[in-house]
Parts: sequence; C-alpha cells; structure tokens
Amino acid sequence: MRVLVLHSGGMDSTTCLYQAKVDGHDVVSLGIDYGQRLKVEMLFAEKQCSAQGIPREVVSISWKKPIRSIPEDREIARMRKSVSPAFLPGRNTLFLSIACAHAAGVGAEKVLIGLNCVEFSGYPDCTEEFFNAYKSMALIANPTGPSIEAPLLRLSKREIATQARKLGISKTDTWSCYQPQIDNGNVVPCTRCDACVLHDHAWGGIE
Repeated sequence: MRVLVLHSGGMDSTTCLYQAKVDGHDVVSLGIDYGQRLKVEMLFAEKQCSAQGIPREVVSISWKKPIRSIPEDREIARMRKSVSPAFLPGRNTLFLSIACAHAAGVGAEKVLIGLNCVEFSGYPDCTEEFFNAYKSMALIANPTGPSIEAPLLRLSKREIATQARKLGISKTDTWSCYQPQIDNGNVVPCTRCDACVLHDHAWGGIE
C-alpha cells in the first residue's frame, strides 16, 4: 500500500513515518512550507527521509498567518489547562486537506498524521473530536479518497518516544523547538518553549 505521511521532522510525525516504513508500506513524506519560522524542521525531515530512502515532497503555500507569541518556561501542569498562545488556527485542517488532495496525485491509499491528544490536548485541532469530524467531512467530500489515520492519537508522549526509540529514532534525531537558537555557529533548541519542555518530558528516562 502507498502511504502518504504528513511529516514535519518532529518526533510524532517522524515516528509515523518510520513505523509505516517498518510495516512494509510504500511511503511518501509530505512537507508543507507555509512560511513557518521553523525552517530547521524541514532540514531534519529531509535528513530522516534520506536515511530511510523515502521520497520527500513539499507543497508550498502563501498564507498570511497571525503572529503568535511563544510562551516560555511553562510547567507541564500549566500547559494542560488552556490553549497555548502559540496555537495557529486552522493549521491541521489545512494540512489534512492538502494531504488528502496530494494523495490523489501520488496514488496514496492512506494518509497518516501524527496527532496526539492524550496528555496535551490544549490544541483544539489535535483532539479526537476534531479528527473524527474531519474524517467524516473528508468521506463526504471524496467518498473514494484515501483513508486517514492518526496512529499516535491515544498514546502518551512517553509512549510515543518509547516507540520512536524502538524504531531507531533518538532524542536528537527530530526537531520540535519553536525558537531555534544559534550557538557557536550551530542551530540548537531554545530549551524553554513548550515544545522543548514536552520533548524533554517525552524522552525522560528513556535514553
């Protein structure tokens, strides 16, 4: 089966990508360039695809995104209480629509997305309710279109990191930071944004 994976270069989507490859599927990585600040994540995605021999395709869109503030030094408990100021309205709806349309062009029968809602469901478009509603809409829009799956939806961050480790992915093989920093000419995570805090939480005790 040909499978298209929405692949950002972060831990969740990369775990989906590697697992699909291990499962024996004909895998295609799809990146979306929407003018995000995190260009470094695209480089990680390309490196991951190269290592696995997976073809990588990128769709570029022009989008006047709202400017979001990036919270820093927040504790895990605080993240669970409300929607993050970094939430970008409509992003996953847009990404899934592009992926389903692109799947027709590459002949993919399935689209995978690394949504996760168990521990940190503060993003409305990462919830099970959103995902099920989107699948219902997509089936109406294109009855013969690809199936859509979110294989990590009900896993905790620690469980995802454990699965990633079994697939040969290490903590530093993926990129999640919202605010890349330059240190002695190298791009490094800020260690302070929510994404960095969650990444450390996910990998804690595994490596």
